[in-house]
Amino acid sequence: MTTQTIHEGVQAFHQRELDAGRFLLQCCGGCGRHVYYPREGCPHCGSTALEWKRFSGLGTVHAVTTVRRRPVDGGDLNVSLIELDEGVRLMSRVDNLVPDAVRIGQRVRARVQVKDGRGLVLFDAIEGANS
Repeated sequence: MTTQTIHEGVQAFHQRELDAGRFLLQCCGGCGRHVYYPREGCPHCGSTALEWKRFSGLGTVHAVTTVRRRPVDGGDLNVSLIELDEGVRLMSRVDNLVPDAVRIGQRVRARVQVKDGRGLVLFDAIEGANS
């Protein structure tokens, strides 16, 4: 696994990993809980013993809203709060469904989309996806 250099901050390391197509979470060596958004210290116990780990990538839609946009601006999109099975939440979108089809409680899987060299975490619905 790729390691963070001593001179590189956690945010820069996280983005570099995303840019390479990898989405990692930090796991605290003190309390064992996962941490997201990346930080220097655990928000649960204060430990600085945070390690980067691969994880399942599975989660559940916790909240969702549809942002209405004109078709010339790309059309509607969903903004979803996803709770990963590891216990952390992040904002993203479910990319393989029309915005109005995304539902609270829906199971999703994370993936990294790299566009113009920049990685972004997106989710795909596991069931009920558009084919």
